Amino acid sequence: MYSGKKSKHLEKGIAFPTCISVNEICGHYSPLKADSKKLVNGDVVKIDLGCHIDGYLGQIAHTIVVGASKENRVKGRKAEVIIAARQAFEAAMTLIKKEATNKNVTEIIKKCVETYKCKPVEGVLSHRVKRHLIDCNECIINKETFDQTVTEHKFEPNEVYVVDVIISSGEGKPKETEERSTVLKRSLENTYILKIKTARQFFSIVNKKFPTFPFSINGFEDITSAKLGVKECLNHDLLTAYPVLAEKVGEFVAQFKATLLINKSHTLILNEYPFESENYELPVATLEKEVATALDMHHKENTVISKPLSEEEKKKKKDKKKKKAKKVDKKEDKKEDKKEDKKDKVEPPKEEPKKEEPKKEVKKEEVKK
Repeated sequence: MYSGKKSKHLEKGIAFPTCISVNEICGHYSPLKADSKKLVNGDVVKIDLGCHIDGYLGQIAHTIVVGASKENRVKGRKAEVIIAARQAFEAAMTLIKKEATNKNVTEIIKKCVETYKCKPVEGVLSHRVKRHLIDCNECIINKETFDQTVTEHKFEPNEVYVVDVIISSGEGKPKETEERSTVLKRSLENTYILKIKTARQFFSIVNKKFPTFPFSINGFEDITSAKLGVKECLNHDLLTAYPVLAEKVGEFVAQFKATLLINKSHTLILNEYPFESENYELPVATLEKEVATALDMHHKENTVISKPLSEEEKKKKKDKKKKKAKKVDKKEDKKEDKKEDKKDKVEPPKEEPKKEEPKKEVKKEEVKK
């Protein structure tokens, strides 16, 4: 679809910068090289990113444990919070369909995690998305509180949502950390003429490369100038920062995210990374009937149209490409052979038509003589 000549002129790029949030960090952690930290075995790592083609975006997030495998399974609170988050995520995707509401989704998330004595993280929203728009007004709240609510909305066909489920082993009330905010977004409603030349140059690049989608300072070659530009832009409300939020030290936070398209008959999962359940010791838990039904429906009804290929599928894909390449080569060889045959054939020279000599006009005087 996007491999033709026309696709060369389509805008493609980052819709959300890659964030690597570890253990109690809830999200938005995209550190500069100087602030990077080394991962160790046992770390609960959340990988979050997004990209777009021609303004149509897709976002995805997945949680893994460093060093986890079939032989070295994850257990205890780490396993509980990750399983709780995954089941809440799958149940939520099942309920996002025609005629259902966003409140139904919030309720099923709460029921899922209560089984494992975990809590949804407050302040997390799953937005409906459109072309060049990452946060429409229609949204699903991860956890409803007295002062954090959203307007009830009934899902309609052809709506696209980025479902973001974040669960904590603690209280689910994250606080802003002292870590530098490197993920930012242009505030389109505000304008201001910056006085510092470096800030103007930085803001000009933002308007050209990231006019609507979030970006990271890591995307700039001159980090020092970018830092100065960010400071000036934030002072004049030209940018919105995504703060790095965290739970209490010692707690664990898990996240799963995918992009969905609601159809009339079913829901399409546009991107989803498969869950490695064999790497976890599944905690013994009795699920509520509603939750168990939703999870069962997820594996039967929802259709994933974008997922990583297995090793066998990769080999088959390579073989197909090789076969196609051979066919193309054969066609080209045949064309070349035909051209050579035409060159080898000596065509007889064409006989030029004889020109008729013009008849001489006889004068009347000559006839009389």
